[in-house]
Amino acid sequence: MATIKNIIFDLGGVLLDIDYYKTSHAFKELGVKKFDDLYSQAAANELFEALETGNISEKKFYAAMQEYCMPGTVYQQVQTAWNAMLLSFRKESVAFLSLLKEKYNLFLLSNTNSIHLPEFNEIYSREIGGPIFDDHFIKSYYSHLIHMRKPYGSTYQFVLDDAGILAGETLFIDDSYKNIDGAKAVGIQTHLLLPEEKIESLDL
Repeated sequence: MATIKNIIFDLGGVLLDIDYYKTSHAFKELGVKKFDDLYSQAAANELFEALETGNISEKKFYAAMQEYCMPGTVYQQVQTAWNAMLLSFRKESVAFLSLLKEKYNLFLLSNTNSIHLPEFNEIYSREIGGPIFDDHFIKSYYSHLIHMRKPYGSTYQFVLDDAGILAGETLFIDDSYKNIDGAKAVGIQTHLLLPEEKIESLDL
């Protein structure tokens, strides 16, 4: 195995606790009977892909979701349901990043969107404070800003090229099998973070 010089982290399920069920349940309460067919950790339909690649506005997303919801559902209810999955930052894991920065070049690659970004930054500010979350990394790559998302190989290659780093010298940590497979496809070393694992327990 080549020497690791760079680590790319996923966000949800790695540094920030996520509960997809909370969003699924919230949308079902709004009348969306089969929300899991639209969006889950494993897959996203065209609407959610468009949101996570910045190819649809928040207003159009809310309007599209209203079509699935019971009559009278307003934008704020859709926003609250969509944000329900965002829980708390893993404080020990975030603190561990400061130690890792002394040894590695750190990057973030997250499938997210313009609705979640300010919400999890607010959670970070409220729970941890100090410098902004992105300051932990040389660069953060958010899918809706780079217009690309995991698990497509082109997304990982874009990050490698933009950061000027080599795949063989880079470790990618994610909690999704599909995202891990995508990174492997372009030669990146990987670690699938299991539910019982935290990054500070890894041999890094």
